[in-house]
Amino acid sequence: MSAEFEVTITDKDMFRFNLYHAYHGFQGIIATLVGIWVLAMAGLTFGQVGMGYTVLYIFLGILFLVYVPGNLYLRSKKQVASSDVLRNALHYKIDDTGVHVSQGGQTADLEWKQIYKMVSTKNQLLIYSSRLNAYIIPKEAIGEQYQSVLGLAISHLEGFRLKMNPFDAQ
Repeated sequence: MSAEFEVTITDKDMFRFNLYHAYHGFQGIIATLVGIWVLAMAGLTFGQVGMGYTVLYIFLGILFLVYVPGNLYLRSKKQVASSDVLRNALHYKIDDTGVHVSQGGQTADLEWKQIYKMVSTKNQLLIYSSRLNAYIIPKEAIGEQYQSVLGLAISHLEGFRLKMNPFDAQ
């Protein structure tokens, strides 16, 4: 069993990956909670403190909730625009030996035992080679082969390395 497909990463794909990575960690969760808390404090203390403090609370709340996604969006656009590897199509082959990626005359192989984890989001399949680095594969590029990829991942990865939903194929 194997699956082969071509992937061209867009700035939208990179943004989704960066957003997932930022908000599924401790720092992203805390930033969101602080932003909500500061906005709640603006509402709760309205009329009890000076208008300057209320405006400051609102500004800080919006900053916490908007700055991170805005910054990630700009960084994602820059990453894709400045990388020849990301702008050109990558050929993926996933089989019983692992994940094989090629572009031009160069290839990279990632054996199943080297995969840190495999995560399925609403729009992407993320194959992590370390805690921070991942192959970003839009699900629309995999298409009908998602179930094959899922089957290979289930048969080669331990359960704690696998975060994929068998029902979310596109």
